[in-house]
Amino acid sequence: MSAPARRRAPRPGEALSAEDLATLEAGLAAGRRVTVYLREAMPSLGLEAGASARVISVDGTTVTVSPKGIDDQLPYEADELRLSKDAPAPARKATKVAPRTTAARPTTRPAVVPPPVVPHAATPRSETSVPVKAAPEKSVATPALAPETSVKPAARPARRTKAQPAPVSVTVTSGPDDQWTVTVSHGAKKLAKPSDVTADRVLRAIRELGDDVASAAVEDKIEAARAAALERVEALSRELDEARRALDRLKNE
Repeated sequence: MSAPARRRAPRPGEALSAEDLATLEAGLAAGRRVTVYLREAMPSLGLEAGASARVISVDGTTVTVSPKGIDDQLPYEADELRLSKDAPAPARKATKVAPRTTAARPTTRPAVVPPPVVPHAATPRSETSVPVKAAPEKSVATPALAPETSVKPAARPARRTKAQPAPVSVTVTSGPDDQWTVTVSHGAKKLAKPSDVTADRVLRAIRELGDDVASAAVEDKIEAARAAALERVEALSRELDEARRALDRLKNE
């Protein structure tokens, strides 16, 4: 059984530091949108290295994020995240050029061999060669490049939620003597005074809504009002008959 692969230790600036975690917590406390980036890819979720993720909460060194395109919240350790999309470039070491070695100058001159004597001939002039010392080349050291600093992305301002519109309510009220009124309110504010409507129009409107309970309640109310009106008509008819009979008696006397 093979041992699990060890994760490479992050270089400075490549993962979240304690100062970075404090900055993230301060951004969340201020209500700002805080974004970090994944150091390594997650093929199982279709996430590539450098994918952005919105920070949900910070607990110690554990950061709960919601990656872009993933409708879920995932916990990550600080060494698995960074503040920039691309990893910072490693610092380059200075390279030194080794000086070239030059040939050592001989300490003694070569011996001059006299030419042979030739009768009746001019003695040739001997020439000596002097070696020239080559100047040593100076080594030029390449200056070390400063490490690139990661730029923290600016936090986006928190979006303002739009206020929900106040509800509109329509109230139908039955009063004495079969009187019906309709009131329209916008939240707690009444838009106009109650309007009078007839019972038959109320019944038609309630039936159009398809609510059996409301229809039954209105029908019971109208039926009771109809019965009361009929009883009143009969009582008035009896009073009218008695008045007519009394009038007839007065005419005959």
